[in-house]
Amino acid sequence: MKFPDMRGVGGDMRHPRFLALAAAVVLGVGTAPAVHADSREDPWILGKISNMTLEEKVGQLFATNVYGESGDTTAPADVAANQAMYGPGIENGDDVIAKYKPGAILYFRWSNNLNDPVKTAGLSNDLQRAALAQPAKIPLLIATDQEHGAVYRLDEPFTAFPGQMALGATRSAGHALTAGKVTGRELAALGINQDYAPVADVNVDPRNPVIGVRSFGEDTGLVSELTRASVRGLQQGGVSAAVKHFPGHGDTVNDSHDSVPWIFHTREEWERIDAPPFRAGIAAGADMIMTAHVVMPYLQSDCDVQTQEGCDPATLDPEIMTGLLREELGYDGVVVSDSLSMQGVRDKYGDDRVPVLALKAGVDMLIIVDDPASTISLDVAYNAVLNAVRSGELTEARIDESVHRILSLKKKRGFFDGDQQVDEGKVLRTLGSRAHKALARAVADHSVTLVRNEAGALPLTDTGQRVLVTGYRNVAPPSVKIPPAERLAKAISDLGVTTELFETGASPGAATVAAAVDKARASDVVVVATVNTATSASQRTLVNALLATGKPVVVVGARNPYDIADFPGAPAFLATYSWERPAMEAAARVLFGRTAPTGELPVTIPAADGSVLYPYGHSLSYRPSPGRSNT
Repeated sequence: MKFPDMRGVGGDMRHPRFLALAAAVVLGVGTAPAVHADSREDPWILGKISNMTLEEKVGQLFATNVYGESGDTTAPADVAANQAMYGPGIENGDDVIAKYKPGAILYFRWSNNLNDPVKTAGLSNDLQRAALAQPAKIPLLIATDQEHGAVYRLDEPFTAFPGQMALGATRSAGHALTAGKVTGRELAALGINQDYAPVADVNVDPRNPVIGVRSFGEDTGLVSELTRASVRGLQQGGVSAAVKHFPGHGDTVNDSHDSVPWIFHTREEWERIDAPPFRAGIAAGADMIMTAHVVMPYLQSDCDVQTQEGCDPATLDPEIMTGLLREELGYDGVVVSDSLSMQGVRDKYGDDRVPVLALKAGVDMLIIVDDPASTISLDVAYNAVLNAVRSGELTEARIDESVHRILSLKKKRGFFDGDQQVDEGKVLRTLGSRAHKALARAVADHSVTLVRNEAGALPLTDTGQRVLVTGYRNVAPPSVKIPPAERLAKAISDLGVTTELFETGASPGAATVAAAVDKARASDVVVVATVNTATSASQRTLVNALLATGKPVVVVGARNPYDIADFPGAPAFLATYSWERPAMEAAARVLFGRTAPTGELPVTIPAADGSVLYPYGHSLSYRPSPGRSNT
């Protein structure tokens, strides 16, 4: 392995911390250099750590999921799922906590944690009681991914916001702060004290399959400003923010869930494009930074691009996790891995090596969640770390360093000041309140972007029109609800417009397209919702067939604004960046002139030949004029 050129991460190569890092890389020693000075070590936390067993310390390093609506669930399906994940004898969340004493639990809809908000609050209370019943008495971080837009875990009655790229279209740090505060308050009401958000990746590649509208946009300054505001909002709302995905996941055409993305940013490009939003999140006091399973070879001095020798994902690379994040950016909060079940971190090493290498790189907390495509398990990872300490590959001092950070976060958030129980009776009064919904509506109204409006096609008249609303609906399990056409049709109908809904699914076949065309011919206006048409030939066929009817057709891009490049013949195109209900309701108001479109493109829209079709910042508008005819 090449000796790392520490000049590549700044500073003096003679500095003891650089020398320690170099030794760790070359010799395989598992101790990343400590970065918190002795003066900042809390005596109470040090005393807590000194009384913990090694097994308790290692448990704090893991975040995992459990199945069930209660900590002691006896539901057969949930018990079977927990046993399949953890082995015989582990039937529920209480059992997982008793055996592994994890530092965090993650909630998902597919693991039956989020079916009912009152039950979710009860589950949080159960799990916290189980954690405090353990000898170390350390409360849990309870986390979820509530980014809004394309990635959300909690649906109605939780207040939905249109998502990060929609916030980028508003150009408003105030809106980002508001969305964060509301989200934080509603999560906290359920006993969820951690949100794996915001996404600080700068989406500079329109083909990016994993980030896209999860990003605030392509402009580093905008992403930095809104990352800062979002962190402050979430943490003021009562939950810890986790800025992700370091060192940046915005310039790739690969999804790290399925493969290892390579990002060929030079050091100068990384400093200019990727680093500023993370600096902004750190400056805002982010409690956590989440890693990216990406290879950035020009940030890794021991990576040989030709042979790929020494080219590890950032999560496993000391130069990035310690050299860049700790030393250069000065971050001393908790670093959490993205899920170690993802293929992007598992291509090169065995399941027992990945968690150890992540800790050696400088990561503090390791996410292990159930994934049918993965063989890694919490039991394998937990025992791998224990064995690495017992063998000397990792020192107990290195484990203590991460436990210190995790306990510091929990103490700062007041976890040790009470029992962390939430009032289950107040949940429904907090979620989806009239005030919160009004704030979400305001954000949505300011985000809708009118990208194309040839010959004044919009606004539509709201009298005497028969409007066909058609297009996308997913056929995924209930964990992902993507019904933009349905939500849009309901919103248009609520305006008093005669509306027919004909959903075409995610991949309409010939018979479905023909039926949609027949309905279009019997209508006065067609509104069609699309989701990522660049990867869906069937959706493109549908829209082009509708355009060929000669009827007025409005395309509503309910996720990627890039869809407009596929429909040069469409007279009107609205970008909503999201299929959430507030976004669809805002689109309906814009379509019929009840509100003016005010959003600005937060990304550049390229044409098929690579030229610029619509530039960053492009927007059209008109004065609201209810009842205006579109003839």
